Amino acid sequence: MSLKILHILDHSLPVHDGYSFRSQNIFQAQRDRGWQPVIVTSSKHEESWKGRWAKQEQINEFYYYRTGAISHNGISFEAELRLMTALANRIQEVAELEKPDILHAHSPILTAIPALWVGHKLGIPVVYEIRAFWEDAGVDQGTYAQDSWKYKLVRYTETWVCKRADQVVVICNGLRNDLVKRGISSQKITPVFNGINPDDFRPCEPDTEYKNKWKIEGKKVIGFIGSFYRYEGLDLLIEAFARLTATMSGITLLLVGGGEMEDELKVQVERLHLEEKVVMPGRIPHDRISGVYAMVDILAYPRYSVRLTELVTPLKPLEAMAMGKALVASGVGGHRELIRHNETGVLFPPGDSKALAKALENLLADNSRRHSIEERGMTWVRKHHTWKKTTFVYQDVYAKATCVHILLK
Repeated sequence: MSLKILHILDHSLPVHDGYSFRSQNIFQAQRDRGWQPVIVTSSKHEESWKGRWAKQEQINEFYYYRTGAISHNGISFEAELRLMTALANRIQEVAELEKPDILHAHSPILTAIPALWVGHKLGIPVVYEIRAFWEDAGVDQGTYAQDSWKYKLVRYTETWVCKRADQVVVICNGLRNDLVKRGISSQKITPVFNGINPDDFRPCEPDTEYKNKWKIEGKKVIGFIGSFYRYEGLDLLIEAFARLTATMSGITLLLVGGGEMEDELKVQVERLHLEEKVVMPGRIPHDRISGVYAMVDILAYPRYSVRLTELVTPLKPLEAMAMGKALVASGVGGHRELIRHNETGVLFPPGDSKALAKALENLLADNSRRHSIEERGMTWVRKHHTWKKTTFVYQDVYAKATCVHILLK
């Protein structure tokens, strides 16, 4: 059955982050099935993308409808109401033009609430997809404290949205289990796990230009590729790496990306006199990521234990496995859902820099063990976590949403 799905996003390509890349892979997998994905983005896209944009754009053969920037004068809730109103108007315009079978809103709730408004008005089923709970993201960003009145309000609203959507999608079992505790029926919730495109992530030769530029030829390289959020624990990784340099020579720490912790991490590197051993090149083009993975011996994911990391699975460890790389990760819930200790990766107690340093040292020193982990990880991810496989269940999600919508009319 051919379906037209109107996806409603916070932001999208050309912004490069995990949110945009997951979205793009979903669209690609759906088009490969013969469906027609169309996309609307909220005003948040224009906040994130500082370059030129148009009311309608075509990126990788997909059509993106933009809402446009809005002013931010006034109190917080007023700005959020303006954002949702503008998005609802744009969704309705596009829905009347494109005639979609499904409205598929992706978190946060600022996209879901307008989708519910329009879905109710036009009689279109609404699916809500949660990638992380917005209230927990707010705590990590320092917007408010956990269990504050605003935290509780956002949490309540998230639950309210889930109860009113025709179906709910989550990216992992941690989110699913939390929603069930809130009273959302497990029959209404479907995990659509993160995945990889095996054509984009496969063992390859290292990027020669970067390898020479970063002066890491002949070195053992510990790496991280991603966004420098506080919860990623990169300060812990630098601390553990400093311990390693006291006992091991010829090692380099490669931190590729950027974000809120970047300046603090550079200060830490200077304070620990690691300037000659830590490489921080900033963000690099997406099409060169594979060549960077290829030059790394071990990928490190030292996330701290907070609600967000305990509940949500990251994408990056799957990319590392697909590239045939060993990885060391903290034993938070999101990692435990993806990684089998000493089989597809090595887990260490969250927040323990000594344990992290020891895990890295042992894996660097044992080539046989490292290669065994690389092989098992690559086999597992290609068997269970390709986008083609993980997105297959959208067929059931959309069918259930349509049936529920008809029954509730």
